[in-house]
Amino acid sequence: MDHMTSTNHQALHMRGDVEAQQQIGGNNSDQSAQYNNSNERLKHVHVRDHLYLDTSMPIVIVPKRGEYYIDAFSGPSETHPWTCSFGTDIENDGIWMNSSDQAGSIMACLVWFLMLYSMVTVTLLSATNGIPPVLGMIYCVLIVMALACHAKTSLTDPGSVPRTAVPVESERMISSKSHSMCGQCQTYKPPMSHHCRICNRCVSKMDHHCPWMNNCVGAGNLKHFFLFLIYTWTCSSYALALFGWNYFMCASEDCTFHYVLVHLVRVMTVLCVGAFLFTSSMLMNVLYGIMTGIGTIDRLKKKATNTMGQSDEEPLELKDVFGIAGYHTWPFPVDPLFEDYDRVMGYSLPQRLVREQNVLDRLQQQLKGGNDGATQLEQVIE
Repeated sequence: MDHMTSTNHQALHMRGDVEAQQQIGGNNSDQSAQYNNSNERLKHVHVRDHLYLDTSMPIVIVPKRGEYYIDAFSGPSETHPWTCSFGTDIENDGIWMNSSDQAGSIMACLVWFLMLYSMVTVTLLSATNGIPPVLGMIYCVLIVMALACHAKTSLTDPGSVPRTAVPVESERMISSKSHSMCGQCQTYKPPMSHHCRICNRCVSKMDHHCPWMNNCVGAGNLKHFFLFLIYTWTCSSYALALFGWNYFMCASEDCTFHYVLVHLVRVMTVLCVGAFLFTSSMLMNVLYGIMTGIGTIDRLKKKATNTMGQSDEEPLELKDVFGIAGYHTWPFPVDPLFEDYDRVMGYSLPQRLVREQNVLDRLQQQLKGGNDGATQLEQVIE
């Protein structure tokens, strides 16, 4: 995982081969091990082997074919320690932030200003008994969730492709297929990825660059962007419903808005109508991309070349957007735990493949001593 673990501290992977490890230099003798088809997929767990391993690497449960394993490696790599710096260079910057686009930074700050303005307006209405305090509290909670999703979308790596990225096993198995390279990044370019000239990085499954987020929307932050649209749409429709109820149903002076607040409400009504229409359009756009597997950029390209009918993309599974950590994590802006990180992102890392092969080599050495070691290993896990 290396630098990508700043977004996903634990990620599941399908067992891959180790041919790509030859791209890494070094004197590690574990890199010379040959790929064994009989051990193509081994199931790993996030536990420690105190009998055989002195390191903090994940261990193998049983020497037989499984489905997935957990790469428990967290934090930056040893050669690129984490630094408290902002930028889009994931090899050197510790916190993802696009600071090269001044217009995008202003637009992102404008989103916060307008949402805070609406929250203050509703709070004043609640304080003056213009609306019930409980309804005002609900609106404030929705605004806080929307702002949290906005911050998470802006400060989360959208899926930038590392310079050491290599094709996943499913791509390497197709010998007749050529692999694309980015002329700007000078690195492997996974399928459905695009180079963003603003972020100056290739982004996996890039949908578009959103100036309101001051960031790209890709495989790494699609969940946060989708949640932001949902919460913003809910806030707009909720506020319009409150204002409409007050305008048509208020028949006493107790629920009448104060003269000064009337002007604030009028401005907020215009903002809510614009936000409602915009987020409705964007929600349909994102839902279309999830149901068809075709992002905004790819869809525009296909429409320009009149090749929409020739699309062979598969719909995105919800677990590839919201992760597999549980339904209780879906409404909150927390990083998703993907079932197969390499498959979702479209690339793998030689460093991760080396760690995987090191574990397999250690396992083979342990099994040479007899079956007693495997029995003790299972007892430790139990």
